[in-house]
Amino acid sequence: MKVTDEMIDNLAHLARLHFTDDEKKELNTDLERMIDFVEKLKELDTAGAAPLLHMGKEINVLREDKQEGSVTVQEALLNAPEKDDSFFKVPKVIKKEA
Repeated sequence: MKVTDEMIDNLAHLARLHFTDDEKKELNTDLERMIDFVEKLKELDTAGAAPLLHMGKEINVLREDKQEGSVTVQEALLNAPEKDDSFFKVPKVIKKEA
C-alpha cells in the first residue's frame, strides 16, 4: 500500500492535527515502514497457531468485592480549600442566561 499526501491530510484532519511539510515527509516514511512490516507478517504461516487470548496464564484474577470503611464528611472536607458545612465549594462554571 502506498501512502499518499491525501491520505496523510485525511488522517491529520480526522486526528485534528497539523503537520508541516517536513513532518508530512517523515510521517509518510514512518507509515510506509509500518505498512511494510504488517505486509511482511502476512507472509507467515499461522495455520497451526492457536489465537492468543491472554498474555499470561492467569485469567480474570480479581480481588474479592467487599465493602470497606469510608471517610466521614468532616474527614473528606478536612483539607478542602473552600468548604461549607458538608460540601466542597467550587467556582461557578455554568452561567445561566435569561
